[in-house]
Amino acid sequence: MAFTPDSLAPFLPRLHCAERCYVGYSGGLDSHVLLHALVRLLGSGGVTPIHINHQLSPHAEQWQQHCLARCRDLGVDLSLEKVSVNVAGRGLEDAARAARYQVFEQYLQPSSLLLLGHHADDQAETVLYRLLRGSGPRGLAGIPVSRALGAGELLRPLLNFTRRELQAYAEQHELVWVEDESNDETAFDRNFIRHRLLPPLAERWPDYASRIAHSASRCRDNEQLVAMLAAQDLMGVCERPERLGWSVDLEALQGLDELRQANLLHYWPGHHHLPRPGHRAVDAILNELLPAREDAEPLVSWSGAQLRRFRRRLYLLPRSGETPMPPSETIAWDPSGPLVLPDGSRLEVSVVPGRGVFFPADAKVEIRYRRGGERCKPLGRSGSNTLKKLFLEYGLEPWLRDRVPLIYVDGALAVVADLWICEGFAAAPAQSGTVIEWSFPE
Repeated sequence: MAFTPDSLAPFLPRLHCAERCYVGYSGGLDSHVLLHALVRLLGSGGVTPIHINHQLSPHAEQWQQHCLARCRDLGVDLSLEKVSVNVAGRGLEDAARAARYQVFEQYLQPSSLLLLGHHADDQAETVLYRLLRGSGPRGLAGIPVSRALGAGELLRPLLNFTRRELQAYAEQHELVWVEDESNDETAFDRNFIRHRLLPPLAERWPDYASRIAHSASRCRDNEQLVAMLAAQDLMGVCERPERLGWSVDLEALQGLDELRQANLLHYWPGHHHLPRPGHRAVDAILNELLPAREDAEPLVSWSGAQLRRFRRRLYLLPRSGETPMPPSETIAWDPSGPLVLPDGSRLEVSVVPGRGVFFPADAKVEIRYRRGGERCKPLGRSGSNTLKKLFLEYGLEPWLRDRVPLIYVDGALAVVADLWICEGFAAAPAQSGTVIEWSFPE
């Protein structure tokens, strides 16, 4: 089918409702066609292109100037961004994509849209690439039409159109675009698929892109069904929020058959906007972490998240939940206001008559961390004990014990985070007390 600006009509309600519409604009065929069609549809003031200079090609500055010229022709203002691509153990393509999307997220505010020019051939390449990597239904669902990105939304309105159809539109309107020479380098997996695998497929099955898109759609339907099942299972395993992360009942989880356990473990982190574990991580959870001894402290981690066990519950933590080395120096604190601690956690305070801890006006208040041997007599107890034994008694998770802020008043341990107040430091009924809350950012 022929592509025209009216082909974007199904997306008009979302475009009109958006606070701001951005286009990821490389100056290539796809993004130039998308920008040209959007200007025809919304007017030059209805869209803002963003060009990201990755500084990887010797032609990068030339492409940037090309984009400026094309945007002047269309009467739109171009936002230019330069990034430094840090490979850091991953492929160049993935690293460039990560840098690009980081910039996009900085632009997107609530109710704003980012439109990208991915088309049906990109969808076919993606599905084949993921198939060859051994992806399951979620990966084979391909590129979604829309998804959340930062505070806004990413939209791909060209997925039903082939590159040939977009090129016909560009030639009809005498558009000029740039070609990235790296697109011809078959050392990159996606380029190999594009130049070596897809041409013979197109000879045998000219409609291969729509066939693959249909299969991807079926996989998306399947993924929605398994996500619905996982959401029901998550309710059944008694999930609850924790001081850091979330936990589920281990016995309830193990009561599910293994397929549903694996499905839930794939789903759970994504439900909290954390990276999902790969198949190897899920296998390690099922075969090593879940059946571990009761007194063991097993850990399975992957990029951005981790799972731990404690007292018959399974804990999902962000990777920031890894225990950092506590600072050895003391931290001065004015308890009249909140304090951000070195690990990112916070001490929040509220003044309540007759409750909490009493801080004398001229007291020296400091934050320290456990070094071993500290003792405390919690308010109302008959005797003191070591913090090690008290943490165990209070059921504090082991990975938090070295992160607990110990609050000293004039050199004496007065408060252990928001867990307990030591004898002699509680506010009397007639005194203004300070109630402390120790929390982690979500």
